[in-house]
Amino acid sequence: MEMKELLYLEIPTPETTAVCKWLQQKWNPTLGNKIMTPDGIRVQGIDETSSSVPCIPENDLSIFLWSVQRTTYLKVFRWGKSPFPSEKRVIEQLIQEIRTEFPPQYPQLPELDLSNQSIFAALAPYYPQTVHFFQKMPQGETDLRRVYWWEKRWRESVKNPQQPKQVICSVQGSNSQVTDYDLIYIGGALGAVHAAVMAQLGYRVLLVERLAFGRMNREWNISRGEFQSLIDLGLFTQTEFESIIAREYVDGFSKFFDGNNSPHLKADVLHTPTVLNIAIDSTKFLGLCGEKLLKAGGEIWDKTEFIKAEIDPNGVTLDLVNLDTGEPKQVRGRLLMDAMGTTSPIAWQLNGKQTFNSVCPTVGAIIEGLSSEVWDAKYGDVLNSHGDISRGRQLIWELFPGEGNELTFYLFHYHEVHPDNPGSLLEMYEDFFTILPEYRRCDVENLVWKKPTFGYIPGHFTMGKRDRLVAFDRLLAIGDAASLQSPLIFTGFGSLVRNLGKLTRLLDKALKNDNLTAENLNKIRAYQSNVAVTWLFSKGMMVPTGKVLPPQRINEMLNTFFGLLADSPPEVSDTFIKDKTTWLMFTRLALKAARKNPILLLWIWEMAGSKDILRWLRSYFNFSLDALKNALFFPKE
Repeated sequence: MEMKELLYLEIPTPETTAVCKWLQQKWNPTLGNKIMTPDGIRVQGIDETSSSVPCIPENDLSIFLWSVQRTTYLKVFRWGKSPFPSEKRVIEQLIQEIRTEFPPQYPQLPELDLSNQSIFAALAPYYPQTVHFFQKMPQGETDLRRVYWWEKRWRESVKNPQQPKQVICSVQGSNSQVTDYDLIYIGGALGAVHAAVMAQLGYRVLLVERLAFGRMNREWNISRGEFQSLIDLGLFTQTEFESIIAREYVDGFSKFFDGNNSPHLKADVLHTPTVLNIAIDSTKFLGLCGEKLLKAGGEIWDKTEFIKAEIDPNGVTLDLVNLDTGEPKQVRGRLLMDAMGTTSPIAWQLNGKQTFNSVCPTVGAIIEGLSSEVWDAKYGDVLNSHGDISRGRQLIWELFPGEGNELTFYLFHYHEVHPDNPGSLLEMYEDFFTILPEYRRCDVENLVWKKPTFGYIPGHFTMGKRDRLVAFDRLLAIGDAASLQSPLIFTGFGSLVRNLGKLTRLLDKALKNDNLTAENLNKIRAYQSNVAVTWLFSKGMMVPTGKVLPPQRINEMLNTFFGLLADSPPEVSDTFIKDKTTWLMFTRLALKAARKNPILLLWIWEMAGSKDILRWLRSYFNFSLDALKNALFFPKE
C-alpha cells in the first residue's frame, strides 16, 4: 500500500485538543465517511455515484494532528495508488474551514493595575509559566516588571508612529552659552562603551542610565578579531580583555529544521568556530567601562530617566528625573548622544514610521544545571530551529556557554514592525519556558534560573546613506537607536564595536570644529553598502502580518542559503556573517542559491512584495556602484 502526503498546515493555536475536537465533531467532509482516530480522523471514500457505497479502503484519507512549539500542525495523507474521490475539493474545503475556525491571532498586552498587587499576581492569569519561572530568579519581580514596561513602551511606539511622543524641540534663543558637558549619553549599555572612549579623548562626558548602572538584560558574544578594535582604540588592554571573557568555545553550529523540507533543500550543519565564540561577562565589561569613564573625569547618573531635551544654537538642555527620589534634574551639554535602543522616543520622533522596519523580539535566560550529556559547553549553538513556522513566527534558538556551568539561551524570531502585530516579549517567554525541553532535553524545574535576557533588537532596511535620520542639531543616535545592527544576526553590540573607530574619529573631528548641525552629524553613521544589501535575508525570515505561509517555507529558505555556506570554505561564512561581504562573494552566493532553489525568488517576492523588491534592487545597485568605485580608485596591490 502506498502513502502520499497531500497537505501540511500550521494551525496558529496551542489548543491542539480543541482543534481535534472540532475536526472530529464539527467538521464534515463534502464527500466520504468520517471515522474517529486517536489524533484526528480517517475519511473513507465512497462511490460518487452513490451516497452510501464505500470505495476500496486503500483510497482513504488520514488526517491527523500533533503539537510542537505550542502550535498545532495537521497533515493529510492518502492511502492507495489512485486519488481519493473529489480529493482536491475535500482538501480545499478543509483548508478554508479550518482557517475560518482558527484564524491568526496576535496577542495583546493586558492592562495592569500594579497599585495593589505584584506583577506576578497581575500576569499569572495570562502567562502562568512565565510568572512561575521568574519567581525562581533572584531579581525576578524587578526583571518581569521591566519586561512588561519594555513591551508596553514598544507597543505604544509602533501603534502611533505618525504621532510619536515629542521629546526634543528646537528653540531660537539661548539663555546661556555655558555647557556642563561636551557629551551627554542617554543609555548605559552600548552608550557606556562609546562614552568611555570619548572621555579618554579628554571630553567632558555624562552618562545617564534608567536602571542601576552595570545591570542589563542582554548578554554579548563577539569574536577576538572584532573585539580587537576596542584594544586598538586604547579602551582595553589585552589583559583586561582576557579578564572579561566568561567562556571561549571551540566551535559554533547553525542548523535549521528540515524534516519537512524537499530533499534538495536539506542542509548540513554550518560550523563557525570564530563567530560569536567569545562570551563576554557583561557585568565585568560594563563595570570596566564605567571605571574608565570615571577615571577619565566623566560622570554616571544612574536610576535617572530622560524626559525631554531643548536644543538651541549653543547647546542642548535636558530635563531628567531621579527615579528613586522623584527629584527633577536639568543639565546642559554641547551634544546629546541617544543610546536608548528600541525604547528611544527620540528615534521615533525623528523618523516616525520609518524608524524601524524589522525587529527581533528576543527572550531567554542564564541557567545552570543542564546535563553535560545534553550539551557540551565547549560548543555554541549560533542559530537553530527545531520546528517549522509557529503561530506566524519562525522561532530560532541560540545557546552560548558562559562562566563556569552557566549557559545562556535565547529564543527569537525575525518580525516586521506592524501596528496590529508589534511582537510580544511576554508571549515569547511563555513559549520559551514551555518548549525549552523540546529544544534541549531537560527538566526545566531542575534548572537553576539565574537571570533573564530579553529585548527588542531593531533593524532598518537601509537604501542609502541618507534614507534615515540618525541626527538632529546637537543630537546623534548610536547603537540600536540608530538601527546599527547586522541584518542577519542582529547584533547591535558587534556592529557598534566593528564601527567604533570610524564613529569616534568622525565625532572627534565634529566636536573640535563645532560642526554639530544635523547636516554634519547625519554623516557620522556606520552605513555599509554590503550590509545594506543583506536586509533582504532578514525580510525572508518574517511571516508578513495577515499572511499564511506553508509551515516549512522559512526553514527551506534558510537551508538553501546556509547549505551553501556549509559547502563553502570556512572563510566565506565567517566573512558574510561578520558584515565583510564583498560584491563578488555576495553575487556568487545569490546565483548559487537561485540555481539550487529556482523558486526562491518567487518566495521572496510573495513575502516582501513588489515595493520592497524594488527597494532592494536599489540597494544592490548602490552596492555594485561602491564596489566599482573601490576597484577603480582603491585597487588591491
